[in-house]
Amino acid sequence: MDGVVAIETASKRLGVIGYSDGNGHPFSFSAIVNGYDDRAFSQVGWPVIHDYLGRRNASEFGLPGVSVTHAWMPDPKMARALAAACRIPHVVTSPGDMLGSVDAVLILRDDAESHWPMAHSFLESGVSVFVDKPLAIDQDHLEKFSPYLHNGQLMSCAALRFAVELDPLRDPATLAALGPLHLVECSVLNDWPRYGIHMLEAVQNLLAANPVSLQRLAGPAEHMAIQLDTGVLLLLSALGEVPKVFEITLRGRHGTQRFHLHDNFSAFRRVLQAFVGQARTGVPAIRPSDTLAVLNTIKAGLAAKPGGPAITISR
Repeated sequence: MDGVVAIETASKRLGVIGYSDGNGHPFSFSAIVNGYDDRAFSQVGWPVIHDYLGRRNASEFGLPGVSVTHAWMPDPKMARALAAACRIPHVVTSPGDMLGSVDAVLILRDDAESHWPMAHSFLESGVSVFVDKPLAIDQDHLEKFSPYLHNGQLMSCAALRFAVELDPLRDPATLAALGPLHLVECSVLNDWPRYGIHMLEAVQNLLAANPVSLQRLAGPAEHMAIQLDTGVLLLLSALGEVPKVFEITLRGRHGTQRFHLHDNFSAFRRVLQAFVGQARTGVPAIRPSDTLAVLNTIKAGLAAKPGGPAITISR
């Protein structure tokens, strides 16, 4: 299972690139690194993020030797609001203006089709890049990204891969106490490609398992029956526009455990720690094959027809 790489104190300047509709990650990630101005943040239109930031201790903000120094968004007004809220000194007029001024870039938008066009100039220039989930749906883009995953220059994942609520089960003995697993059930709000990936990554990291086949079940939501290479069945439902739910239930021979994942702050902080560690060491924080397995599962789910046959997931 993935861990968080220890961070050295050598300085790292980060650039933040956003924004896609409904994705507040530029604000939450930047605040976790830089801290935030409470009054300015209260005016940016992300009250849920502002609320959970306000419930954290000051000691939980900041990473040693790391700061967000540059920001870009398509809307300059929003970029200036981000900079004011998260104490970012430089707002640039185009993403390329960051080249030469930052050591790493966070592309914090979940419209997958934009990722390669925004990332490639940084990758080709040797800059470390984190890309929000899902990295790519388009096969051509995925093939272009693949070498950078393998050489440790690129990282992409869903934050709930590092969910603190699952920490009790990261101890193999605790997980073994459930007995042989028969079934894992996951429920998440919104759509399969942008939110189902949270559950896929959480389960993959927890169980050290990868999907081998997928069948989309008939029903009003996106229900996927996924066979894992450990023999465990994963039932994953992306429920659309419902009240917030990120839930995982593990059913074993000796017991059942249910987890509600809600601590976004800690998950985001762990993602940032892992990425900065990777940027400093050049060692992938997540096995590239695991990232590709998750993305191939997302693609299989998009291709599957409700009530249709199972699809083998490419490796």
